[in-house]
Amino acid sequence: MSPVRLSRLRRRAALAGTALLAGALLTIPSATGTAEAAPAVYEPTWASVDQHPAAPEWFQDAKFGIYWHWGAFATPEYGTEWYPRTMYINGSNENNHHKSVYGDPSAWPYNNFIDGARDKAGNWVQFAPKLTSQGGNFDPGAWAQLVADSGAKFAGPVAEHHDGFSMWNSQVNEWNSVARGPKLDLVQLFADAIRAKNLKFLVTLHHLYNFTGYYDHVPTQPTTTLKKLYGQLGSAAEQQLWYDKLKEVVDKYRPDMIWQDGGLYLVDESKRLNFLSYYYNQANAWGKEVVAAYKDGFNTNGEMFDYERGGPADIRNPYWLTDDAVSNPSWSYTNGISYYSSAALLHALIDRVSKNGNMLLNISPRADGSIPQTQKDLLNAIGTYLRRNGESVYSTRAWTTYGEGPTKMGGGSFVEPRAGTAQDIRYTRSKDDTVLYATVLGWPGSTLNLASLAGGRMDLSNLSKAELIGNTAGTYLNLPNRTQDAAGLHIGMPSRPYSAPAYVVKLTFNGPMKTPSVTAGPLRNVNAARCLDVAGASQANGAQGQLWDCNGQPNQQWTPTSAKELRVYGNKCLDANGQGTADGTQIVIWDCNGGTNQQWTLNTDGSITGVQSGKCLDANAAGTANGTKVILWSCHGGNNQKWTRS
Repeated sequence: MSPVRLSRLRRRAALAGTALLAGALLTIPSATGTAEAAPAVYEPTWASVDQHPAAPEWFQDAKFGIYWHWGAFATPEYGTEWYPRTMYINGSNENNHHKSVYGDPSAWPYNNFIDGARDKAGNWVQFAPKLTSQGGNFDPGAWAQLVADSGAKFAGPVAEHHDGFSMWNSQVNEWNSVARGPKLDLVQLFADAIRAKNLKFLVTLHHLYNFTGYYDHVPTQPTTTLKKLYGQLGSAAEQQLWYDKLKEVVDKYRPDMIWQDGGLYLVDESKRLNFLSYYYNQANAWGKEVVAAYKDGFNTNGEMFDYERGGPADIRNPYWLTDDAVSNPSWSYTNGISYYSSAALLHALIDRVSKNGNMLLNISPRADGSIPQTQKDLLNAIGTYLRRNGESVYSTRAWTTYGEGPTKMGGGSFVEPRAGTAQDIRYTRSKDDTVLYATVLGWPGSTLNLASLAGGRMDLSNLSKAELIGNTAGTYLNLPNRTQDAAGLHIGMPSRPYSAPAYVVKLTFNGPMKTPSVTAGPLRNVNAARCLDVAGASQANGAQGQLWDCNGQPNQQWTPTSAKELRVYGNKCLDANGQGTADGTQIVIWDCNGGTNQQWTLNTDGSITGVQSGKCLDANAAGTANGTKVILWSCHGGNNQKWTRS
């Protein structure tokens, strides 16, 4: 992938050369405990802020949010939202474009987009959107209506990007949207419009990178004001400004959620803790439950971990978030911008919800405040689906199995959304466990087969009815023809009643549904017809996984657990040695420790994938002999990667 197509954090690592290494950013910090009831007063210590509920009920119920990359950086509508940086890198596409259209950056600097100047053709250029009430194209109320119609339950702006331009009436930063440019308090306008639709109000702040590498190609500025815009005040002053901007947004706009971009570990720990404790204490005073989202620098005890453009391959606890966009590579509007399909975006949302997560989707308005029709169409398509099938999304929770089918989604950050197929199922459940929703990512034909509800695994004795959600919310088509056998639950389907990107079958139970049964047993390799075995019947950490004649001995008895483990001997887990993720990583046993290298997904096609690696449990070199080592390998569908529970 070329640098121009890298997402924000990868570009930051690739271009800036700072400590923001891509590998570190993709590692999910492990929680050291579970958040408890909120204290009356938070102290600036981890022990105190870790008690904050990271995912309040409203957030877990909401599922879908929208935000927008829109600001002075979007004015040239060229390259990406990183234009303010790349215009200064000699020889880059943005640098060449800038010289051609505006002039050399030394004479036509980025701040001209804020304060206004004429380009080489004599056109006045400035980020100064006008409200529709003043004859312009910017209508915050229309934006909020579009968001509400899309089915999003929380929304808001990028309040400040890396460029250092605050989109609110700031007293600590003279580079703000009231003093300069549009002369409007944009954050306030959005807060009023979003709340008028009874949605939760979100702000995102990306300002940390303003002084940690974004402007490293900009020459030293002559005045304090310009040094502030270009992140040249020095570390102590910049870190204080980072905190002061956050505090100002908290005090002025009382956001329900503050999302921050990566690199927070570069801020002094005391300032990070001061921010968290201040935000949480203010929220207590407001009587609100709030969310602080992060990519690094906080932890999952009290804050919400965010995957950029991705998500896990399987159900992940605790609750999580992804931020994604309608387009790649740019997060802001550019000429010639391309878009994902509505099916890919909708299926990505459904997949993420099934895995215990929320999706925050970015749109890219034009600099004048208009939203391109294609983006409106994408949001309206999602909204149409959610108006019909919202009960299977909102206020649901992940089931014991996220889904089944050939299309694998997620597996980390920077995994693009993709559309599923009619063989792909995603599950959610009602909070009281009396309803299970099976969402099919296409029309299944005359019979819907749900392998996860197979006989011997799922007791359906209290299943009272199966229904297809109709074309109108709250209407249902009864599905009385159903049978269960060892291969799954088979439901007879009618002729396709309407066209949609996904269909939902609602399974209603008399009382809570039964918990799927999990028993110890062998795992037989389909290719070799031999069992997964611990070499030498050893119980030592590091003992090798291998193939051996099936013999029913304890070293071949594997128990899947709700934590995605495969246990043997009761207290040892199947383990990707050394937390390896590369092809050829040895599979061993180790004391169970909750690590993602000990978490496995038993897929309905017979493959077993590592949650950490996304790779398959593999009989090395398609070997069939006793002693063949079991390793990780990229999934390819071969029978040496297929296993049966028999």
